[in-house]
Formats: sequence, C-alpha cells, structure tokens
Amino acid sequence: MCGIWALFGSDDCLSVQCLSAMKIAHRGPDAFRFENVNGYTNCCFGFHRLAVVDPLFGMQPIRLKKYPYLWLCYNGEIYNYKKMQQHFEFEYQTKVDGEIILHLYDKGGIEQTICMLDGVFAFVLLDTANKKVFLGRDTYGVRPLFKAMTEDGFLAVCSEAKGLVTLKHSTTPFLKVEPFLPGHYEVLDLKPNGKVASVEMVKYHHCRDEPLHALYDNVDKLFPGFEIETVKNNLRILFNNAVKKRLMTDRRIGCLLSGGLDSSLVAATLLKQLKEAQIQYPLQTFAIGMEDSPDLLAARKVANHIGSEHYEVLFNSEEGIQALDEVIFSLETYDITTVRASVGMYLISKYIRKNTDNVVIFSGEGSDELTQGYIYFHKAPSPEEAEEESERLLRELYLFDVLRADRTTAAHGLELRVPFLDHRFSSYYLSLPPEMRTPKNGIEKHLLRETFEESNLIPKEILWRPKEAFSDGITSVKNSWFKILQEYVEHQVDDAMMANAAQKFPFNTPKTKEGYYYRQIFERHYPGRADWLSHYWMPKWINAADPSARTLTHYKSATKA
Repeated sequence: MCGIWALFGSDDCLSVQCLSAMKIAHRGPDAFRFENVNGYTNCCFGFHRLAVVDPLFGMQPIRLKKYPYLWLCYNGEIYNYKKMQQHFEFEYQTKVDGEIILHLYDKGGIEQTICMLDGVFAFVLLDTANKKVFLGRDTYGVRPLFKAMTEDGFLAVCSEAKGLVTLKHSTTPFLKVEPFLPGHYEVLDLKPNGKVASVEMVKYHHCRDEPLHALYDNVDKLFPGFEIETVKNNLRILFNNAVKKRLMTDRRIGCLLSGGLDSSLVAATLLKQLKEAQIQYPLQTFAIGMEDSPDLLAARKVANHIGSEHYEVLFNSEEGIQALDEVIFSLETYDITTVRASVGMYLISKYIRKNTDNVVIFSGEGSDELTQGYIYFHKAPSPEEAEEESERLLRELYLFDVLRADRTTAAHGLELRVPFLDHRFSSYYLSLPPEMRTPKNGIEKHLLRETFEESNLIPKEILWRPKEAFSDGITSVKNSWFKILQEYVEHQVDDAMMANAAQKFPFNTPKTKEGYYYRQIFERHYPGRADWLSHYWMPKWINAADPSARTLTHYKSATKA
C-alpha cells in the first residue's frame, strides 16, 4: 500500500505542483521521492512508500538497467510475481513484486501484461522509447486511482483525489478529477512537449471470466461439474489459496474480526496458513464496538475458538460523531452507508497503527457482494436477477465498500488485503449456476456457510450467524449506530435547510438530514466534486428509505425470534 502521483505536461512550476502530492503522505509513511523525467521538464513522478516487501530496493519509480526507457509507479501487490519470473525465466534486479510489470511489458506489451497480474494494483507506466503512457487498475478497484486530464493534454494521476484537486493549469480554473475505472487500462501518446493524448481505454477483465494468469498458477486441480460436494471442495481449495498467496510481506500481519461470517472465515484460515508457513509471531485480531455490541461478543467467541491474540477497541457515540469530519475527508465520499460503516473501521485502524506493529491487515470485504450476503437478496425475484445484482455490486465496489476499506486503513498507513476478491475464487464463484448462490431456508450466503460446515474452522453459531451490517453490529440492538447518528444530526440540520436541499445540492440531492449533514462536510472539503459519487448505495427490490439492514422486515423478524 503506497501513494502514487504523476504529472505529464504541467504548465505550472513543478516544485509548486509537487505540494499536492503531500496530501497523500499518509499512504506511505516510510519514505517519499519526487523524480523528474529525463528530457521532459514538465513531467514528474511522486511516490510515498509503505515498505511491505524489499525494504532496500523498493523505492519508486522503479527503473531497471535493462529497460532505461521504462518508468513505473504502482500501488499494490502482485502475488504471482515469483511464479511469472520462474515461468518466463526473467532476470530480476530487485525483490519488488512490481518489477514483473516491466518484464512482462517488454515481452508482450500492455494487454498481455495486465492480464497476467494476479493481485491488486493501480499503476502508471511510462515508455519514453515508444512515447507512451499507460494507466491500469485491478478488476475490482481494490487499489484506488484518480485522474485529471485537460483538452490540451495535461494529465495528472494520483491514488486519492485529494492529491489532484488543488493542482493548477493554465487552460482551466477547475480541474475535473474522476476515478479511473477498475478492470481497465488506458493507452496515451506522449508528445515531445510532455503533453498526452488518449488513444484507447480498454476493459481487460470481467469478474465472471477466469483470469489469464490462472494458466500459470499452482492451485490444486479443480474438479469439474456442479455437484454440491465438488463445488464445496473447489471453493475450499480456492479460498485457502486466496489467503495463502496474500501472506507475501516482510511486515507483521493482523486481521480485522467483526465476528460475522466473512471476517471469521478469513481470520481462521489466516491463522491456519500462518502456522503452516511457520510464522513465529501470534496472529493478532481486532474488533471494535460500543459496550453491549453483538460484534464484540461474536468476535470474542471466534478468537477463543481459533486461538488468536485478540484486542477489543471500545468507542462511545461522542468519539464516533467527532470522527465524522476526518472520516469524510479521508473517504472522499458522502454516501450514507459508506460513511456510517467507515467510522468504526477508521477508529480501529487508528488504534492498530498507534498501539501495535501490524501493518498488513486482512479483512472480509467483498464477500457480501460476491456471495449475495445482503439481507435484501431474500427478496430477489429470480436467481438470474440476483446474479445480475451481485455483479452490479461487484462492479461498483470501488465507489462503496472497497473505497471504505482502502481509505480508512490507508489514512493510518496500513495495507488491507481482501481474500474474498481473489480473481480465481471470485470468478469460480460467479461461474456457478445462479440457483446455487441464492439464499436458502431464509439464510443468506448458504453455499459459503455449507462449504465450511464440516471444517470446524469457526464456531457453528458464527458460521450460521445472520448478516449484521458492520455499521450496526458495532452498537447494541437497542440503539443502532444509524439511530445515534440520526438523533445527533436532528439538532444540526433544520427543516428549512432540508426544504432548500434541492436548490443547494441539485445533484444527488440528500433526502434525509443525515445525508444533508454528510454532504455539507463533503462540500466543505471538496467543493463542486459531488459527481465522484454517481448514486447512493441502497438495497433493491424493497421500498427502503434507509440503507441499514436493521430497518428491513427480514431483520426485524429475525431479531424477535
């Protein structure tokens, strides 16, 4: 997890523009570097480093003696870099995983390169010999990337939008900044004056398709067919492998543990894999909540069962409310459910950074979207429509859960790893017949639970624990986090402000006082940037006025039972 920043064709003084890059210093607290591009006085790279692999030669932009014309700045982890090195017999100059991008590019060009990367990444690759610039981002957008480009060819890219919004350019007083789409790469021509021109934007991978790099990995051979025992066996093989490959780091690994199904499976599998890899330190797991929180109780049960060194972080409503401003600044969004769920994750990340030496943090993000874990999937009209909705949620992860997971951890210099979004695990899951993946017997994620039924990885009552929204599970059932927030906001936003909401915020007009309050904070930090969020996250197939699972009838009947 690092922070990348690059400019091409800047009209303004680079030493002034470089100040913008310092806005993302939190992403790389270990070291930083600015480097101008030879022969292009208005082009430069900025890099903030979190040293996770190769502490000696890991600075960027990466440049190799063999390819003096290539410059690479990337944020991410390429889990199959050793496998690719062995298969193609590349001669490595460093121990940095990203070096593989330069070798693959030299061998087969950008299309072949990006399809071969098993990992999470956002990169800028400059080829001065062929006068090209390439931008690329992983399938689900686990690693963030933003860009700004003007009509006269000035290009700026950064891991977070906050590193671009204050940039100056002669032809425009307001630089349009937008997220770079996940699962895409862009090819741009580099002109002699350092400006660029976009040639093509290519979608290189669909989440349903088995990735090209699967041909070269060392996963046990999967069994063909959709017989239930076969499917469960394949899922266990792929999930184990998803966790195992993510052990790649020179820093200490920890795990977030909410006590829900997803984080519990990740924590239990991670602990097993760390033992098999003969890692000497104990796995530390972290849960956050207010007193009387169902998440804290469930996480404690799981930690006792798997034998992790467990930490509980308590916070009160006042601390949560006080954190809202810095949380929204870090997130760069005003989406209601994202803000709610981010407070706990932001505070727990702050605790981990301050009190422990864990840097690489595992978590269960992505499972709800992949395995149809949201309560509203019970209302899906058909398995096919549920499948379609699942894929939509996966496509939009970069606007919601993946955005939350990255920004709340990166704000405190931590790197998050998410095994459920592993290319091979997710593409296999999505290849299963739609009816296998739907909720069954009133229980969502039935297939995933069934898969680990006989494993004794986690306690049975946790394996079959119903879905609990992270933003609600951290508080008690009597007083939900969303209710605490709404009660507070009631005194901050009056009816007159709401009556004027459509005039003040014509795009994505907030419908509730809570939404209005978040939007106000967002506009204070990022005026005129509301279009970074195309729409609010809301459940489908039901007439919901609030995104919280606790407002749904299915949840209410379950809690009464």
